Amino acid sequence: MNSKSCWCFTAFILMYSCIFGDTAVNGKRYERLVIRNATVLEGNGTPAAGPMDIVIEGNKISEVIPLDPVAVKEGEGKRPEGNIEIDATGKYVLPGLINMHGHVQNERAGKPMPVDYCLKLWLASGITTVRDVGSDTKLTLDLREKSLRGEVAAPRLYIYSWFGEQPYPKNAEEARARVREIKKKGADGIKIAGTDRDIMEALLDEANKLDLPVAHHVGVEETNAWDDIKFGATTIEHWYGVPDAAILSGRQNFPSWYNYNNEGDRFRYAGRLWREADWSRLLKVLDEMVAANVAWDPTLVIYEASRDLQRAQNQPWFSEYLHPVLADFFRPDPAHHGSYFLQWSSTDETFWKENYRIWMSALREFEQRGGIITTGEDAGFIYQMYGFGLIRELELQQEAGFHTLKVIQHATGNPAKVLGEEQRIGRVRAGYLADLIVVNGNPLENIKVLYPTGVDEERDGKIVHTGGVEWTIKDGITYHGPTLLKEVKDMVAAAKQQK
Repeated sequence: MNSKSCWCFTAFILMYSCIFGDTAVNGKRYERLVIRNATVLEGNGTPAAGPMDIVIEGNKISEVIPLDPVAVKEGEGKRPEGNIEIDATGKYVLPGLINMHGHVQNERAGKPMPVDYCLKLWLASGITTVRDVGSDTKLTLDLREKSLRGEVAAPRLYIYSWFGEQPYPKNAEEARARVREIKKKGADGIKIAGTDRDIMEALLDEANKLDLPVAHHVGVEETNAWDDIKFGATTIEHWYGVPDAAILSGRQNFPSWYNYNNEGDRFRYAGRLWREADWSRLLKVLDEMVAANVAWDPTLVIYEASRDLQRAQNQPWFSEYLHPVLADFFRPDPAHHGSYFLQWSSTDETFWKENYRIWMSALREFEQRGGIITTGEDAGFIYQMYGFGLIRELELQQEAGFHTLKVIQHATGNPAKVLGEEQRIGRVRAGYLADLIVVNGNPLENIKVLYPTGVDEERDGKIVHTGGVEWTIKDGITYHGPTLLKEVKDMVAAAKQQK
């Protein structure tokens, strides 16, 4: 076909689309888009329902219309019209997933890596919102605005600026000044870690006055969950600080030679922490967290290598989608944060497996007592890739004992509430922003269908490859999952050739 014929064919397709309606294309927002025949998971913990037609006008959901299944099957009944359609027959539509512990990264250990790498993997995995908890604030603030304007293929970003930038505040007044500085920059919140009690009290007091939420990555430090409860933190990240607050002696029983700054020591003994917590006291901690409205973003996924290193190092998507810069960063190296597996033993893994069992029990108790649990991945560290890590987090929360309806709520409605955006995102509901995903499969039965690489299933005696997020719709813009994943694959292949 010559160029003139090709142009004519393209013009014909465009004309046909305008007259009769057509399927969506990657990276475009439409005046009126209809998702037809969807089975809908609303994001509030209620069961799936369908078929439904979802009407999107611009960047908002204007209607969610229940349909008569018999009428749909026989092609009867009036249906909403749209100039563009997505056929969701046999597919599930969910609110876009919300990653509450992400890092926008364009380098690892000083080696450049395309920022599009993490952004496109997130979108391909159905993630429409990321709470960035500590990256290059100037970079991420710029990306946040470009994402809001639809100028870049990226999730919606909430930027929690890192409190601990040097020079570190030395007293309460400097802590307050740092909080005011972060507010002036335009950040959406603050990320803290390794904080002394007087500094933490001052910064949280100032942050709460300025309506800046605070995410606390607790470590082995002076403060723990009792301080988050007393001073008003928004979320506890990971899990340090919760069992620490329930140790009757007040401190974990470290050996005399333990060095917290040696990550081999740190993570080895982190795997023995939950067993030292007193369960009855732990329940009191959880009750007080609930009463103080301190949410918990556990990131079960980021420590999984500690309980099963071989699994973490051999994830199937590494061969085609792991960027070589990230692969180098993952390899054991004391100079790289989280790359501590130089002498990791079966004994270490056994302690960590017990650690997970108790941790997961505590999470169940926390929700049963009214606590809010969210989902985050902390990818870019410890063998976790962007997007893939969040889907694995959902699997681990199911392993922890949560019904898949609740797991989906942890990844949609709950984080929207923690972000203060429960009236705009996190639900498939008229009037909400059009942040949705169309999934080839039933994630309530098999969370693995959310992986962008899909799954193999047996149908009529044949093995077929299916699953994956077909469409991620962010702010009304349609992103085709397989197209994004192909772009990432090509990006990785090119980087490998250049290495």
